[in-house]
Parts: sequence; structure tokens; C-alpha cells
Amino acid sequence: MFERVRHMVVKEFIQVLRDPKMKGIVFVMPLIQLFIFGYAVSTDVNDIETAVQDRDNSVASRDLIARFERSGYFIIEEHIADDDRVAQLMDSGEVRTVLRIDKGFEARLKAGRTAELQAIIDGTDSTTASVAVQYSGRIIDEYAAEAARTQARRLKGTFEDPRPLRLETRAWFNENLESRPFYVPGVIVLMVTLVTLMLTSMAVVREKEIGTLEQVMVTPIRPLEFVLGKTVPFALIGFVDATVVLLVGVLWFNVPVRGSIPLLYFALSIYLLTTLGVGLFISTVSSTQQQAMMTTFLFFLPAMLLSGFAFPIENMPPVIRWLTLANPLRHFLVIIRGVFLKGVGPAILWPQILALAAVGLAAFTTSFIRVKRSLL
Repeated sequence: MFERVRHMVVKEFIQVLRDPKMKGIVFVMPLIQLFIFGYAVSTDVNDIETAVQDRDNSVASRDLIARFERSGYFIIEEHIADDDRVAQLMDSGEVRTVLRIDKGFEARLKAGRTAELQAIIDGTDSTTASVAVQYSGRIIDEYAAEAARTQARRLKGTFEDPRPLRLETRAWFNENLESRPFYVPGVIVLMVTLVTLMLTSMAVVREKEIGTLEQVMVTPIRPLEFVLGKTVPFALIGFVDATVVLLVGVLWFNVPVRGSIPLLYFALSIYLLTTLGVGLFISTVSSTQQQAMMTTFLFFLPAMLLSGFAFPIENMPPVIRWLTLANPLRHFLVIIRGVFLKGVGPAILWPQILALAAVGLAAFTTSFIRVKRSLL
């Protein structure tokens, strides 16, 4: 048995790696995708293009503008004087925020009255707009509190903070609240999924197209040996790709790995049961490699969208949330992010590992039955 499986494994490696283009798809494409996702896919909002309309032109207004610049979130692109220029900049998209300070701003502050100012924000991109509102509100609140303290000291000589409560926040696991440590582990899942699905989905259908499946059927090889010979090479390629992408993510993008690497590879081996099983099933129901490729993406895209990689599952409708429980990407994403960012172990991740094993066994068993019927 092992000798026949070994020959099939060697044959599959030769078949996959003899084409230089296929080598690029298998080993280079995951790295390219990692760099694209690592640098391009980000929810961090920095360097918001901002214009300032300072009608007061006082020490207080200039101090407030300087605070916006020093925050690191806003870049002052232009100081403008008239309202027509405000509309022009916002319409053209040259700036996403306009800070407008009316005349008498400093005088109202010194008199202890409310000094009004306006932040005009481009709401086309709701994510950037909401972050700009949050950042500008935080800067103005801090400035207002400092102005109130200064005014109280000037009038009374002493000052007691009238606010009985003060909130201090602390972020766990991702202290700087950067999006890259959140997305890079997800890219590992996507790349392993896509590569193993593509390779496995074309394994049997390729034999059909070139007419060698009939030759396999008349050999003494058994269905289990045939399945192992078709899946073991792609499982090894999946481990290699995951290792390469993991090393690049850690060494290049500085993504922390706080948990157990053996646990991560154990979960990966269970996860590969699903991707290899689904790929093998696609291969048996497809007549051509083109059909297999299209069916692969038909499975991959919904699985990615419903995995929590880009959109929080908690925000999805209840019916969709229930459907995601059958999505192996969802469970493996929880595992890999838990290992990378939180450093948690089997005591926390056992529900996801169990769900991954159940889905993997179901997918692989179904595919094996399908292959067995095809060979008999």
C-alpha cells in the first residue's frame, strides 16, 4: 500500500512542479498576496487631508490648529479664506476635512463663554468620516478641558477638576490598535485555502481530461490509496506555504506570535482536511479544469466573506451567523488569531478545533465516497 501511495505522491509532485508557471502560483503567489494585503488592506486612518478656515487668526485658534497637526492624524493641506474654496476642495476630494474657526473664538474663551467651531467632513467614505469625527472630537475635548482649567486658574487662582469621573482605556492583545496584526494572520488562512483548493480541485479532473483516469481504474490501486496519493502532496505544499507566509508575516510585518506554534500546525492539519476534501469533491464533479477553477472560486469567495476576515460576523443577520458555523474559514481564523495575538491555547480554542475537525471529517468522507464511486 505505502509503495503505491509513494509512487502516486511522487507523480503528483512531478505533475505540479514541472511547469515553471505552476511553481510561481504555488510558492510566489502567496507571498505577493501577503504583501498586497499587508500594505493595502488596512482600516487604520492616518494623514487625513485637512484644510483650515481660520477667521479668528488668534493665538488660541493657531494653538488649536497646531494640535491637529501634531496629533499625526491630520495633515493641513491648505489655509483658505472664503467659502467657495471650501466647496471646491470638498467637491474635488482634495481634502476630506475642513476645520472652520469663526471670528471671536479667542475672545469667547477668555470671557468664559462657549466658543463654537465647525468640522466639515467628507462622508463619502463612512469609515474614514467616523474616524475623523472621533479624532477631531478627542482633540477638541482635550483643548476645551485645558482651556477651562486655564480660565479657572486665571479667575480663582486654583482649580479643581469638576469632572468626577475620568475614563482611562487600555487595549489588550493589539496595544497600538493597528489593523495589520489583525489582517496578516487572516491572509495565511486565505492563501493556504486558495492554493490547496485550486491544486486539489484539478487533481482528478486533470486525469479525466488527459484520459489517464481509466488507466488508474484498471490498476490494483485502491480508492484510499488514490485519495492519499492525490491529497498528500498538496497538504505538504499547504504546510510549506503556511510556513513561508508565517515567517514573512513575523519577520517583515512584525506580527507577534504569542501562542503555541505546534497548536497552530495541529489546527492547520485539521483545517487541510476540509480544503483538500472540498477540492477533491469539486474535482470529481467537474468535467474540465476550467469548470473546477470556477467552482473553486464559487466556494472560496462566499467562504471568505462569511469568515470574519473583513466583516464582523456579529454584524450579520442571525440566519447568516448560523450559516457561518459550517464555514471552516471562520473557525480557523479564530484559532490563528487567538494563537498570534492572544496567546491562548486548547483550553480556549477547543470549540473551534472540534468544529473544524467535524467539518473536515465530513468534507473528506464525502469526497472519499465520491472518489470511490468514480473508481469502481
